Amino acid sequence: MLRQFFAEGRGTTPVGLALAATLMVGTSAQAQEVLKFHHDLPEDSAQHMAAVRFEELVEDRTNGAIDVQIFANNALGDDVEVAQQMQFGAVQAAPIPTAKLSNFAPSLQLIDLPFLFPSPEVTYQFLDSEVGMEVLSDLEDSGFVGAMFWESGFKQLTCNHEVTSPSDLDGHKARVMESPLLIAQFEELGATAIPIAFSETYSALQQGVVECQENPIVSILKMKFYEVQDYMMLSNHGYLGTAMIFSKVWFDGLDKETQDILMQAAREAGAYQREKSAELQEGYLQEIASAGTTEIVELTPEQISAFSEAMKPVHAQFADKIGPDLLERTYAKIDELSAQ
Repeated sequence: MLRQFFAEGRGTTPVGLALAATLMVGTSAQAQEVLKFHHDLPEDSAQHMAAVRFEELVEDRTNGAIDVQIFANNALGDDVEVAQQMQFGAVQAAPIPTAKLSNFAPSLQLIDLPFLFPSPEVTYQFLDSEVGMEVLSDLEDSGFVGAMFWESGFKQLTCNHEVTSPSDLDGHKARVMESPLLIAQFEELGATAIPIAFSETYSALQQGVVECQENPIVSILKMKFYEVQDYMMLSNHGYLGTAMIFSKVWFDGLDKETQDILMQAAREAGAYQREKSAELQEGYLQEIASAGTTEIVELTPEQISAFSEAMKPVHAQFADKIGPDLLERTYAKIDELSAQ
């Protein structure tokens, strides 16, 4: 169309040039690829900061050919709903908790085993290792391409009563994610585990549907769970990792250069998120303490050891689902990293 326009001599006038420019802009806009990016936390979280970093990196390195549109706070639906949308390319990217992806790849339940990781440093080294990346790659058969593990962080327990020993949860109701492993974790402590959507957890706690819940400090603060819980136990009993994934059907349709840009941007943004999480966590804890609605209980090493022993049967219970060989290699890798 443009070739014909200029050939007829009408493209050299000011009006012709303006029209040609308009046509070229329109063609460029049509070629721009939209990347819908979902996550489940508010816009003042480290997760959102990482999403913004990812947006900046991708748009800069593709010269604007990809338009990253961030949908925070479950604006496109909850994590499970979005994962299903990603399978046919309606949403292109998201960091989704591993527990919520376990139906797509059972090996991801490894990350959710109680008291598996001894420290953030060892956790990151393991997740970035060949063993961690092997687990992430198991999602491909279900329609996802994994870039790396992002995080929400180590989980703490909140309840309407103080919990300092495993028996303190006996007979109480606890909210969990939709995860057989996390249900089993609380059942080992004698609690009744009830799967409830993240977005509905506040009201469930407020109305007494459940008495307890587990989440990283960022979620306890940003979702205001501390307003409706009397105690928060600093237990670090589990790690809430998120798999930063792309829709495979969408990703496979891109050229190799663009795929490499997306993968590298996801990894750089994930490293940035880890830094921001560590930087912000102490302030989050102080904010919860200053609210005065929740008493913060720091468990002793002996108390933590008692919880670890009580939850240990979960490892054996899920060994076959996770893969016995993978589990043994995980223990060996964590021991190796811990000794460094």
